[in-house]
Amino acid sequence: MSVDLHTHSHYSDGSDSPAAVVGEAILAGLTAVALTDHDTLEGVPEAIDAGGGIEVIPGVEISCEWSPGAMHMTVLFLEPREGPLQNALDEIRAGRDLRNHRIVERLEELGVDIRYEEVAAEAGRGLAGRPHIAAVLVRKGVVDTPDNAFRDLLGGGRPAYVSRFRLAPEQAIRLSLESRAVPILSHPHTLGLNSATDYASTLRHLKATGLVGLEAHYAEYTPEDRLELASVARSHGLIPSGGSDYHGTYRPGVSVGVGHGDLKVPGEVLEELRAARP
Repeated sequence: MSVDLHTHSHYSDGSDSPAAVVGEAILAGLTAVALTDHDTLEGVPEAIDAGGGIEVIPGVEISCEWSPGAMHMTVLFLEPREGPLQNALDEIRAGRDLRNHRIVERLEELGVDIRYEEVAAEAGRGLAGRPHIAAVLVRKGVVDTPDNAFRDLLGGGRPAYVSRFRLAPEQAIRLSLESRAVPILSHPHTLGLNSATDYASTLRHLKATGLVGLEAHYAEYTPEDRLELASVARSHGLIPSGGSDYHGTYRPGVSVGVGHGDLKVPGEVLEELRAARP
């Protein structure tokens, strides 16, 4: 029995509909899948309707204010209704939209032929973001690949980079718990920390704030890395969560449930996370 607790649909920066993501989970033989789009719960009802015999966990992924790297929180069991974190998502989405417009303005100032309408069309029904801007830049021949778009223009410190409103990690955790949801630190390699001591200090602080899980079973990690991170999670009293971080065609080679083919997130993890729900 395995699960996938980190996937994205076209309501944020994935290419597939929520129903299609759930369909992939069913084909993979999973017992549960979480839809964790960035900053929005809009796709959750469609995913639940498509569930059939598979459990669909409502969730979201949010970016936190953090340096020197990037910190993301995957929040599970966040229902699409009124609530402290749900309400905060409105402000987060407004900040994202403002940032997108400013990025397009900067690109235009740099001589790039791009219009915001093209970005919105690329995003379709979902929230626009830098991956959609990157896709437009690739289609127009400005760069060769989305990775190069971030490397040359859109990434931190690049000419078209613009920051946006983010919650502090402590805020994200507190609002999650107040919303009866479970906060999990996503893919910890993006934190930009350089030593085991720094990681341990960060995890102790976040655990004391209320963090419940650490994403150990992640598609981009080796089996050895997953085992080590699961051990690290347990040593800090955290539940070793995991998922594929599926984005469809926006992240080629990654499949729901199995990542690059060797991922397996134990179903027991989901039961632990469920039991930890406030």
